[in-house]
Amino acid sequence: MEKKGKQPYQDTPVTIAAKSAGAKGAATARRHLLERLGLDRHINGFSNFLREQGVIGLAVGLVLGVQVKAVVDQLVASFVNPVIGLLLPGSGGLAEKTYTMSVGGKHAVFAYGSFIAVMISFTTVAAVVYFGVKGLQLDKLDKNKS
Repeated sequence: MEKKGKQPYQDTPVTIAAKSAGAKGAATARRHLLERLGLDRHINGFSNFLREQGVIGLAVGLVLGVQVKAVVDQLVASFVNPVIGLLLPGSGGLAEKTYTMSVGGKHAVFAYGSFIAVMISFTTVAAVVYFGVKGLQLDKLDKNKS
C-alpha cells in the first residue's frame, strides 16, 4: 500500500551517499558535492579569512568589551555618581546635575552631570581594557604577517 500526501523527509544525494558509504563516505560525498557546485573554494576562502584576520578574536573581544562596559557603567552609577553628587552643590547624584539657561522666555537645560558620568565611564572602560591587554600581555599574541 502506497502512502498518500507529502513525505516528511526526502533523501538528497548527500544522504543517499551517506547511507550507502557510512560516516567517512558521507564526508567524502559532501566534499565531492561541494566541489561540483564550486562552493569548496568559497568555504575554504571564508575559513582562511576567519583565521587570518582574527575575526573570532575580534568577536570574543567585542563580547567581553560589552560586558566590561556594563560592569563599569554600574560601578559609575552606583558609587562614583553619588560621591561626586555629594561634592557638587544641589541634591541628587552626578547624573541628575543640570544647568538651566533662559534667554527671552525660552529655557535650555544642559545635563552636564550625565555627560560627566558618561566620560568617567568611558575613561574607566578604556583604562580597564588598556591595562588588561598590557597586564595579560595580550598585545604579544598577534602574529606578524611578514
